[in-house]
Amino acid sequence: MFASCADPDAIEGLTWLLCYLTTGKHLLFYTSFGVVLLLMLITAPAALAFGFGGAMAARSHFLPLSLIGKAYTAMVRGVPDIIFFLFVPIALDQGFEYLRHKAKCSDWEQPIWQGNDFVVCPEAKLPLSSSPQWIHETYGFTLAVLAFAIVFGAFAANVIYGAMQAVPRAQMETAEAYGMSHRQSFWRILVPQMWIYALPGLSNLWMILIKATPLLFLLGIRDIVYWARELGGSKTSHFDYPHPDWRVWYFLALLVFYLLMTKLSEKVLGRLTVRLSHGQATLAGEMQRKAAR
Repeated sequence: MFASCADPDAIEGLTWLLCYLTTGKHLLFYTSFGVVLLLMLITAPAALAFGFGGAMAARSHFLPLSLIGKAYTAMVRGVPDIIFFLFVPIALDQGFEYLRHKAKCSDWEQPIWQGNDFVVCPEAKLPLSSSPQWIHETYGFTLAVLAFAIVFGAFAANVIYGAMQAVPRAQMETAEAYGMSHRQSFWRILVPQMWIYALPGLSNLWMILIKATPLLFLLGIRDIVYWARELGGSKTSHFDYPHPDWRVWYFLALLVFYLLMTKLSEKVLGRLTVRLSHGQATLAGEMQRKAAR
């Protein structure tokens, strides 16, 4: 990166360390922290949307829709997360390619399933072999986000469903007695109040999501765990910057990163709890009213 780093064998001390920490692979390592943050920022609202939809489906009076909502939460909650994180991207990838294969290669005569191999025409591959590398990486990241959103959405659905049940039924009946329709009372009475009951469970899910981001490594994405292992491993004299096994220092940096993320999340969630508790008939709401007297 710097002109003084052109010959690593001719430098030492702090200059060597500075040059070592600014190599191309280290820049990718620093960028991977942004990938983790981007995953959380996209997955959180996506999982919340899946969860809200699953909770609404489970509460539906239409039996088939209710069964789908309850089956979604029960199925995902009953299977280890790592299995879904590995299964969902593969299933989605093959599903997308199957649909493209049917649309683009109607004259294909060979079977798609050939033993244990899933074979589609070249035009149906996602992404295409001729696509640039950034498209391959973006596609893999998108599948990872969908996997995280589906899994954590199931847990969020269970939390939101319980929060909706916790809102006193008398308030819904009062709203309907004042002339509100079922839809109006749902969106104006139930939904605004249920968030305070859902927040503790959703807060725990957010913390679990933070801890689950290293699973990106298992999905083939070069995240912070991949680069920490890659850069921290011992390097012989065949490399520009040889060094012994430094993985403990790299993983210590990841430990600090996750602890900072957890601490920041606790502060933000604490303020959000105070805000949502204002005017609510909960313990936190009662404490706010007493403090205001």
